[in-house]
Amino acid sequence: MILTYNALYHDGTITYGGYSDWFVVEDRFAVRFPDSVPMDKGAPLLCAGVTVYSPLKYFNLNEPGKHVGIVGLGGLGHVAVKFAKAFGAKVTVISTSPSKEGEAIEHLGADEFLVSKNAEQMQAAMGTMDGIIDTVSAVHPLLPLISLLKSHGKLILVGAPEKPLELPVFPLILGGKVIAGSCIGGIKDTQEMIDFAAEHNITAEVEVVKPDYLNKAMERLAKNDVRYRFVIDVAGAAKA
Repeated sequence: MILTYNALYHDGTITYGGYSDWFVVEDRFAVRFPDSVPMDKGAPLLCAGVTVYSPLKYFNLNEPGKHVGIVGLGGLGHVAVKFAKAFGAKVTVISTSPSKEGEAIEHLGADEFLVSKNAEQMQAAMGTMDGIIDTVSAVHPLLPLISLLKSHGKLILVGAPEKPLELPVFPLILGGKVIAGSCIGGIKDTQEMIDFAAEHNITAEVEVVKPDYLNKAMERLAKNDVRYRFVIDVAGAAKA
């Protein structure tokens, strides 16, 4: 696999992705972008969108009526809520931040909101979810999430914590539960995802910035001060 950004290409050069001055793409690696999806709000879907779309599809959480939990309401989590709702699922957001409840339910359309630090709320929701998409990249306990699953429920990790997480085996054995990982998706899934997004009017929540704002954007990103993705307006900066 050769990544489009910061990877070593066949000829020994480094790939620059969206920072490239120009690039050549074979048609089988190109994605047709629907006219109805704005470029700025649609761009993050080519990564964040397919990252959450793929596990919803491949772990059968895209069936109407399923109860899906979304852990974390950030760049991945907010589009996961939108896709899961478009599939017809009941969606519960699980977050450490009580302040995000209004955003999750009133703006993004989630059905319920759990504060993961609230033992009473978590206890009341035990054994109710068919699957959970965990988007959190910070170290966090898995046991409370496993407890939310029904028997044979699935916890899919798409976040990437820097340190290993503790894996409690006993509750997995008792409930026949599954923990899995998922990483973006292929071209076929990406095209399917962007077409589905166009059909259901799904876009990312973005803040558009110019290239000269990049250092400031990185500082804000480190403080989680973005709702929910920065998009760089390279073309607009070139015209200016």
